[in-house]
Amino acid sequence: MSEKNRDGKRTARERLAVEREKQKAADKRRRTLIVGASVVCVLGLAAVIGVVAANAGKHEKSSAGPAVAPSGAQGKDGLAIPVGKDGAKSTLTVWEDFRCPACQAFETAYRPVLHELTDAGKLRIEYHLVRLIDGNLGGSGSLRAANAAACAQDAGKFRDYHDVLYANQPKETDDAFAGNDRLIELAGKVNGLDTPAFRKCVTAGTHDTWVNRSQQAFRSGGFTGTPTVLLGGKNIYQDQTMTPAKLKQMVEAADRG
Repeated sequence: MSEKNRDGKRTARERLAVEREKQKAADKRRRTLIVGASVVCVLGLAAVIGVVAANAGKHEKSSAGPAVAPSGAQGKDGLAIPVGKDGAKSTLTVWEDFRCPACQAFETAYRPVLHELTDAGKLRIEYHLVRLIDGNLGGSGSLRAANAAACAQDAGKFRDYHDVLYANQPKETDDAFAGNDRLIELAGKVNGLDTPAFRKCVTAGTHDTWVNRSQQAFRSGGFTGTPTVLLGGKNIYQDQTMTPAKLKQMVEAADRG
């Protein structure tokens, strides 16, 4: 074989290798799940679970007394905050942590569709608030933000405040939500939420024990990362083909029966 032919074949192989790498990269991008984020906030090893439990225990002691569920909470032990009509044919169950960047990515990508479907009465969402990042990285921002969101639920402002928290989420390593003043400041972005009753609920940690109980239910349920997003019992966050358009199509099909 001539040197020219060998060079030609080598060049062809190199081009083929480049194309394969491009394809691998494209496949990898598609596998970044439903929100374009390749990260999920993970519970991880037993040692981390221990830290979560230890931190939860500290706050349970500091907020002694029974778990106080927010107004309108439903489900087992009143751990679910519902958004949407009870008669909707589809229910989306979301386990989330306000410090979790993957949760923010999911909310950013899916919020318009979720609002559209819940407002139309086609979808009901059950939000479960957990404090995974507090255990992984330390701090109390997950707990404090979840308590504040529960306080917003008491005021009938959960969805709006929920969206504000994600829109203003600090970096995962920044425990800015640990400050009640910051959470109250953000309440000013929701019309009618920043009231004396809301401020008292936030600063008193009225729902802290309830949040800790939700965290325990998360672990007991065998879930390992946030967000965990269940539709019909299936974790659609793990479905690599899922998109907002596909979710909308599924919910609307169920609504038509």
